[in-house]
Amino acid sequence: MDERNIGKFEIIHIDKYTGARRGRLHTAHGVVETPIFMPVGTDGAVKTMVKQFLDDMGAQIILGNTYHLFLRPGMEILGEFNGLHNFMNWDKPILTDSGGFQVFSLSERRKINEDGVMFRSHLNGEKHFFTPEKVIDIEETIGSDIAMVLDVCSDPNSPKTQQEEEADLTYKWAKRAYEHRSREDQMVFGIVQGGIYDDLRVKSAKEITSIPFEGYGIGGLSVGESIEDMYRVLDTLQNVMPVEKPRYLMGVGSPHKIVNAIKRGVDMFDCVLPTRSGRHGTVFTSKGKINLKSAKNIHNPGPIDENCSCMVCKNHSIAYVSHLIRAKEITGMILATYHNLQFLLDLTKRAREAIENDSFIEIYNEIESIYG
Repeated sequence: MDERNIGKFEIIHIDKYTGARRGRLHTAHGVVETPIFMPVGTDGAVKTMVKQFLDDMGAQIILGNTYHLFLRPGMEILGEFNGLHNFMNWDKPILTDSGGFQVFSLSERRKINEDGVMFRSHLNGEKHFFTPEKVIDIEETIGSDIAMVLDVCSDPNSPKTQQEEEADLTYKWAKRAYEHRSREDQMVFGIVQGGIYDDLRVKSAKEITSIPFEGYGIGGLSVGESIEDMYRVLDTLQNVMPVEKPRYLMGVGSPHKIVNAIKRGVDMFDCVLPTRSGRHGTVFTSKGKINLKSAKNIHNPGPIDENCSCMVCKNHSIAYVSHLIRAKEITGMILATYHNLQFLLDLTKRAREAIENDSFIEIYNEIESIYG
């Protein structure tokens, strides 16, 4: 990889009917074609998946979580292996979330002040203080290709004044993180906050994008707000965020939300939804979601999705996978998870091809009619 290209984002084409973007992001471990869905590997593994599966399905980039990796296996071990890539034997790009979502999801276990966040470990109760600088240090040890800054993910039901304070703190922390970074082979993304309020979102976007990060995340969505609020916020941000930088909508992984966000100029997505749903027996298909536990699948000799060519649909009947799920056999969880990840990777691949041909609206209309 030419280090001069690290962080370069090329916009290959913009769909002339929708504004959807076809891009290419250069990282230290390869090029990421966008729009892209990124499987989540919180602890250094995509649940129930192994490297060969991820390679076979065409995963370009996966996620790790700074908070979880800091607790286990810890910085000493990751330092000994010279980073997460070597530790897990993954030679493609990795993005690390900063732990900002844990500020939201583990609200009973943390305290926030101007300096940072005090976490109480969910593993053993031990206290850890994360500052924006410490998070960058951890991510540099992990060696991710894209590091997210520490932010405060607001509860959409909290008062507007609180969400404004949290967005302001996110900006202060972002400046500190940017000034502290030291690795030239690692991109750093800032994160836009501001809840469901358009004025706060515009203010946050202008502040965060004034810092010359290599890309920008859109945080604080898909955390309990209405879908109408989500789409309105994305519409608002589309006209504020810089065209030449990648846009990453954090924590979104349902097919209809992905195509709606692509239509609004978003390039990157991640979510635990496809893996979590698969482990519990729900799969995405070209005809909608299917509950594998349903009695109607017990005798069905066909594949999960007749329009899917993944290794699961080519080799196993829906009746068989249904049996495994109902029997709580881990093989069923593996097969359902594999299929779900393949579905979203194929969806974003189809989106890339359609954008190049100015026909993304066809993909959008198809998914909206099925999942909307």
